[in-house]
Amino acid sequence: MVRNIVDSTTNGAREQQRVEELCAAAIRALTGEPGLRFRGGRLHRGHTRLPIGAPHLHPGAGDDLGSFRGAADGLALRVRHSDAELHRALRPAEPIPRLVFDMLEQFRVEALAPEHLPGVVTNLRHRHVSWSLEFHHSGLTETARGLLLYTVAQVCRARVTGQPVVPETRDVIEHTRAGLATRIGGSLAGLRRHRREQARHADHARDIADLVGEMLGAADGDGTAVRRRNGSLAGMPLVSDEEGDDAPVPTAETGPSRTLDAGAGYRVFTTAHDREQAASSLVRPELLAQYRRQLDRSIAARGLNLARLARELRALFAEPAVSGWDGAQEEGRLDGRRVAQLVAAPAERRLFRTERVEPVTDCLMTFLVDCSGSMKQHAESVAVLVDVLSRALERIGATSEILGFTTGAWNGGRAMQDWRRAGRPPHPGRLNERRHLIFKDAETSWRRARPTIAALLKTDLYREGADGEAVAWACDRARKHHERNRILVVVSDGSPMDSATNLTNDEHYLDQHLAEVVRREERAGAMRIHGLGVGLDLSAHYGRSHALDLSGGVGNGVLAEVVGLLSGTRHR
Repeated sequence: MVRNIVDSTTNGAREQQRVEELCAAAIRALTGEPGLRFRGGRLHRGHTRLPIGAPHLHPGAGDDLGSFRGAADGLALRVRHSDAELHRALRPAEPIPRLVFDMLEQFRVEALAPEHLPGVVTNLRHRHVSWSLEFHHSGLTETARGLLLYTVAQVCRARVTGQPVVPETRDVIEHTRAGLATRIGGSLAGLRRHRREQARHADHARDIADLVGEMLGAADGDGTAVRRRNGSLAGMPLVSDEEGDDAPVPTAETGPSRTLDAGAGYRVFTTAHDREQAASSLVRPELLAQYRRQLDRSIAARGLNLARLARELRALFAEPAVSGWDGAQEEGRLDGRRVAQLVAAPAERRLFRTERVEPVTDCLMTFLVDCSGSMKQHAESVAVLVDVLSRALERIGATSEILGFTTGAWNGGRAMQDWRRAGRPPHPGRLNERRHLIFKDAETSWRRARPTIAALLKTDLYREGADGEAVAWACDRARKHHERNRILVVVSDGSPMDSATNLTNDEHYLDQHLAEVVRREERAGAMRIHGLGVGLDLSAHYGRSHALDLSGGVGNGVLAEVVGLLSGTRHR
């Protein structure tokens, strides 16, 4: 029984990856655009994130394959038949009308599903029905606002596509539908008539959207009461996608290194000033306690679901293992210690024992944080992220390390002075004081390491960094441990940067060394390396990478993206 549960949860991430790959392939086939793919659970064209234009295009983990295929087909039709610039220019400014307007545009493109692809029509209908019943069964149609929005969605889609409203809720919406008929009848006819002309269809969609906004505003005074703390209205997102979502994610730049390509190999001018230190030794105890309180307040304010995060990580990394025997069973292997009971109680059947199988997480996860100057602005968010992940990993029996890398000085420090005294030899290699920091080692529990983790908030430690050496150091530490699964997550917001090294070698010297280290470690097979870019696409350096937006802090959505990266579904 336990083995079946563990197997099913472990396979969940793989199944989700398979579903996303299948959906992405279907979208590419319908649109004819080979550059479309899912990244971070969202559809992207290259590095540009595409908006999701309606509430029913967000299937959840509990939905079936048909719902995901329906959402994918809906996205494909939106890309194929909707002019995004025109839609953006015509959409209302207010959240409620904008929600309705986005939804009506999605219904328009779904009405254009090719007749020679009946499977697409079926998938779209299946997804709409699934979403509708979920909305209704959640109790949202029991409120006046929810019922109005639900009725508008049902009536408008039915009119535009020519398909009936969801039969199970026909009686629920009948009264509201009758009241709307006289107010939006003309606009409904226009939606159907101009479904192939986006601009003319938009005129009628605006009329309906504005009317719904007025009706909800009248019911709620100034309309602000319809907002919820999670940014939704009666179970629908108020804004399908924020305006800035389609901005391209910048990509880490790299290029050939003249010095390394010349066969010189990676060098270090001097290691005399290199240090490996516990981060707590660099912060006064009173200040460290203050940082910990600040970090705890930030975590508490985020409302992070630690239990769910732990379950998701367990599903990824736990494997069934025998942990003992359960006796007094009615089947299994004969237990010799209980055979004598047959004499005293011939009818006794509990004479067997079975292996006890429990989920075991044999995993070491190392977080390697880039402590360069540009990361100062993200220090608190990164601290929250690695602290919460480390705590969740400990809950499931996994081991974690939190490491950091920086330099002991700006612009080369004492290493630069030594180089000058040596006569400035050409191509000296890495020319700075390497400083590797330990915020939490594998032997220390999260509870004991809590104060030291907070040292991530001491931003005057943040200077420059040589990423390649740091990755090699983190991998060397991990190889000393017995865990079967060893994972390295590098958290960075840019390419390697050390001004003295770049000036005395070439600008891509450290970039290329990082690439060589990652390739070498991946080929060795002992580590799986992930790049977690803070507002940056790190695919130039890491085969498995994902760009995080931490401008709004760390929420449950960010944690879900990290879990997706670890599951293998968020790689390029």
